[in-house]
Amino acid sequence: MRGIRGAITVTEDTKEAIWQAAAEMVQAAIERNGVQPEDIGAAIFSQTEDLTSAFPSAGVRRLVPGFDLVPLFDARQLAIEGSLAHCIRVLLLVDTDKPQRDIHHIYLGGARSLRPDIC
Repeated sequence: MRGIRGAITVTEDTKEAIWQAAAEMVQAAIERNGVQPEDIGAAIFSQTEDLTSAFPSAGVRRLVPGFDLVPLFDARQLAIEGSLAHCIRVLLLVDTDKPQRDIHHIYLGGARSLRPDIC
């Protein structure tokens, strides 16, 4: 099993923006890593405290094909002074034989600043 990390930012706190961003992030992660939804043991989402309009997992469940049976969980990120605002993150727990060095983590939008070393 391997973990695939992802993060993305949104420009507004709306259900549509959160759902679209979460779906884009997850879709990019599974495509870039050659993963199928049935390979995912669970997905853990978090979002910053300034995002209150929707659960990211609800958007993924509705917008990304194959996620109807994947266990999804939402949480709130710690409110750390100076941290990136309007940010949604995911940790996909994936059943794969790939070594860690072959896993591609996804950082989109303003979240690229979190890991410029791999973006």
